[in-house]
Amino acid sequence: MNPARPRALVLSVPALLASTPAITSTAAPAHADGPGVGTPWVVTIGDSYISGEAGRWAGSSNASSSRADALGGTAYFDNATNTGETINRCHRSKSAEAYIGGGVSGMIFACSGSRVATFSDSDGNFKPGLDFYNNGAQQGQALMLQNFAATHNVKMVTVSIGGNDFNFASIVQTCVTNWATSPWWAKNYCSDDSSVTSNFTAANVAAKRAAIAAAFQNVRTAMRNAGYADGSRNLLVQNYPSPLPNGSGFRYAESGYTRMSTGGCGFWNRDADWANGTALSLINGAVAGAAADSGVAGVRTLNLASAFNGRRLCENGVGLYEEKGLANWTTPGAVDQTEWVNQIRTASTCCDSSNPYYIRESLHPNYWAQLATRSCVRRAWNGGAPRSGTCGISGTGLVNGEPRMALN
Repeated sequence: MNPARPRALVLSVPALLASTPAITSTAAPAHADGPGVGTPWVVTIGDSYISGEAGRWAGSSNASSSRADALGGTAYFDNATNTGETINRCHRSKSAEAYIGGGVSGMIFACSGSRVATFSDSDGNFKPGLDFYNNGAQQGQALMLQNFAATHNVKMVTVSIGGNDFNFASIVQTCVTNWATSPWWAKNYCSDDSSVTSNFTAANVAAKRAAIAAAFQNVRTAMRNAGYADGSRNLLVQNYPSPLPNGSGFRYAESGYTRMSTGGCGFWNRDADWANGTALSLINGAVAGAAADSGVAGVRTLNLASAFNGRRLCENGVGLYEEKGLANWTTPGAVDQTEWVNQIRTASTCCDSSNPYYIRESLHPNYWAQLATRSCVRRAWNGGAPRSGTCGISGTGLVNGEPRMALN
């Protein structure tokens, strides 16, 4: 709590082949792209929920990963030659929301695993925060944004941050471990585990809210330093979607092992209820409060809390490809019958040629959800006059390759 990035076109005008030099001496000087000049850009910053983590997979299958493999092994390649990642394990996918099209270019500085402050994870992977970190070879996302915005016409900055500051990954791990190591008649809940609840004390929530607000202020500083007046660009702050249904909405029973072995969703009902009603609510409340506390003028908000309801992991009404009798993700109707959230992966269900998944993709919006969010970001962009709204499913099928979504 990842596409080859479009690059700005550099236009050159060849010298006119004329006999009189007076023609060239009166020509207007060329203007480089920058604040208010050139192709408009949307830039995304923050964490995995905006970088495009899990954007390779359209639904899930335990029979064959190929059924759901929408983008293939280069899904997260984003360097200039499309041969690897600019920053290892940032997972900036080609289905990510930054690429709204319509004459607007997109750039991703967001990175899977990032928090408000720059750090390196336990595997040694660099995780740029929303700060001005600079060691010469590596930079924080605020500094990346500042440098980019100075030479590009950045019209909207969209941010998702805070989930990892609340230790999202470790909370999920605890919940799954507690489910797997306790029987249904003597459930060990994560929602009353001190290692989990300590993240949601009033004091910690207030501290994280203040840290997120400071991150939003860093975005404002970056844009000011790049030459933008406060009223000339817009900050779109998005919150987090619910990835799991409440306990009553699971299609697999609590008893037995199918909830994890088949569905990849090993949560007890009570913990799922708590995750939606308490954890998600407090995290999203901290994000919203931080946007207000930051004092950044003209902040717009994108409410994603219920954006995937009806298509969440292990939810009634959707299923695995083999459960729904669908051949693969290109089968008509697949978008409406398969899940939009990736299965929770363990070491035994990922990371080899037969299961080319990453554990970090667990419980993240997949290909369908990334495109759905992109549709809502495009609506929030609103032709260059960004607006706030609540994102939700508005119908079945695809429109121009994207799920039908509305921004209300």
